[in-house]
Amino acid sequence: FIDMAPPSIDPLVDQPMSSGRKEVSLSAFAFLFSEIVQYHLQRVSDTNELELKLEEAGAHVGRRVLELLAYREKPTRRETRLNGILTFIQNNVWKNLFGRSADSLEIYNDDEYMISDRDVLVNRFISVPKDYQGMNCASFVAGVVKGCLESAGFDAQVSAYDAPTADDGHYSVARTNFLVKVDANVLEREQSF
Repeated sequence: FIDMAPPSIDPLVDQPMSSGRKEVSLSAFAFLFSEIVQYHLQRVSDTNELELKLEEAGAHVGRRVLELLAYREKPTRRETRLNGILTFIQNNVWKNLFGRSADSLEIYNDDEYMISDRDVLVNRFISVPKDYQGMNCASFVAGVVKGCLESAGFDAQVSAYDAPTADDGHYSVARTNFLVKVDANVLEREQSF
């Protein structure tokens, strides 16, 4: 007796979800990001508008990254505290996007936090046109942070700026700071805990 039925194929939903790290080559990322910048550069008239467009693009990425990482790493727990979500962004989100944690997370006031990184990947391979001096492509990463925070229910404004770092008395490579200014309703909710 010969069985003529086709071999059984497991449906896609029955297969385990891969949690392994899928890395994109640095050159592919640099090319894709430069295309994003070029796309927006052709559709804006000044630096502030370009940074706003990059931030909006980053916010879309941030929402999806938080959803994916929350599902993979904390499927039964949701961050409800501001310090918890900022630490999650500094460590987990940064590691999954850039391969390492951000350098520091600092508290300035009750409503202002700072995430610092010395080597932001999006600023590494960008040459800024003369018409757009002062442009900071890390606005994209600021958008990622903002998207993560908004998706988690923490409304905030996030901005990116470069700050010089002192190494051996000489000012060298700029560190990028991401200033997170949370809304008043988030602070009220934090105080109720």
